[in-house]
Amino acid sequence: MKRKLSLQHLSPNWVLILYYGTAILLGALLLSLPLAAQSGHLSFIDALFTATSAQCVTGLVVVDTGHDLSLFGQLVVLLLIQIGGLGITTFSVYLFIYLRQGLGLQNRRLIQETLIHTPFASLKELIRNIFLFTLVIEGIGAALLAIRFVPRDGLVQGLYSAVFHSVSAFCNAGFSLYPDSLVGYRDDLLVNLTSMVLITLGGVGFLVMHELLDLCRRRKRHRLSLHSRLVLMTSLALTLGGAALIWGLEFGSSLRQISFGDGLLTSLFQSVTCRTAGFNSIDLNSFEVPTLLLMMFLMFVGASPGSCGGGIKTTSLALFVAILHSRLHGMMHTNVFRRTVPEELATRTLTLVMLAILLCGASIFILMSFELQGLAFNESRGALLDYAFEAVSAFATVGLSLGVTTKLSLIGKIIIITLMFIGRVGLLTVAFAFIRRARKDGVRYGEERIMIG
Repeated sequence: MKRKLSLQHLSPNWVLILYYGTAILLGALLLSLPLAAQSGHLSFIDALFTATSAQCVTGLVVVDTGHDLSLFGQLVVLLLIQIGGLGITTFSVYLFIYLRQGLGLQNRRLIQETLIHTPFASLKELIRNIFLFTLVIEGIGAALLAIRFVPRDGLVQGLYSAVFHSVSAFCNAGFSLYPDSLVGYRDDLLVNLTSMVLITLGGVGFLVMHELLDLCRRRKRHRLSLHSRLVLMTSLALTLGGAALIWGLEFGSSLRQISFGDGLLTSLFQSVTCRTAGFNSIDLNSFEVPTLLLMMFLMFVGASPGSCGGGIKTTSLALFVAILHSRLHGMMHTNVFRRTVPEELATRTLTLVMLAILLCGASIFILMSFELQGLAFNESRGALLDYAFEAVSAFATVGLSLGVTTKLSLIGKIIIITLMFIGRVGLLTVAFAFIRRARKDGVRYGEERIMIG
């Protein structure tokens, strides 16, 4: 008899790909309806680009969300952002719990792949806490943003805008109803701090938030896990270090015309939003080249595992540095905070970083091959950074752009769509789905040394 095909027979990697792919396709179909646009309708490629950007919580746009999309289209985008931020796995597992059908082995494996790094006592409690925490935080964020948005936009539109931006910030999506993102609120302390807190909470990962809540409730007296400590320390170092460097590089340039306090606030906001959020409170084209390269590095690292963000993740950067430190000191194992990292995890970290560099490099090369044709030499040199910035932003699901998104050709849009999808689903998830892993007892041949370095 033929084996019946079902999700139970697929690997968790393929299930995640199918989940996200299906949601994107449905979102694209809805956004291509005339009902979704203010006038006419979006082409399917633009609808697919918008749906992918929303589902993958990126924020790159080929149409103005607040101006070109109708209320229906904006609500579709908002729903995709919320589903993409929490993760389709979380929604599907919650549905199983709600229907009292049990989680099943497949869903437990998916949770292990996407949300947690160690076995959890009660997966149902974890999922419920994720939903509850998300709703509470987004509600508080919306209430705070409404203090500024309601006086400007009116009661109904102001409340709607507050909810939209709160969800977009917490899910690290970067979608805005305003054509200039949050540039109009550059010096507004309430909007900036609220947005930064939402972005940070959405980017540290649900397990880290769960551990911090447990510590606050004093239910667990032991220290935070190694994962949470690495996430918090690396995130703090990147955020503060990035803000200091941005301010130092720009205080005599783009920040020269604003006050000292506003300059620090703008620098901190841009450092935070580089962690896959995608909002901007200043025109990025006014930044110097070294600042943009710094932002590309911050975007490449991204948020933390099990969060709403993309990138190679903060823990990968921390482990990569720890592995280099260990190997340069002649140690064949990696120690972090008096804990030894499993060799398999070290290998996965190095593989992830190398694959991410190769993917971004290849994508930048292909983008430039198609997008820079016909341009003069000086124009091509200027556009090189723009498209490199776009590619890294797409892979890290950040959404920051130097203004070339709307200029992309069909091939360029497909490349950016692919980068956003891979960045959200996970580079290793996609790689392992297509590449059959060798058995642990595979053939081993005789060793032979070669020269390197």
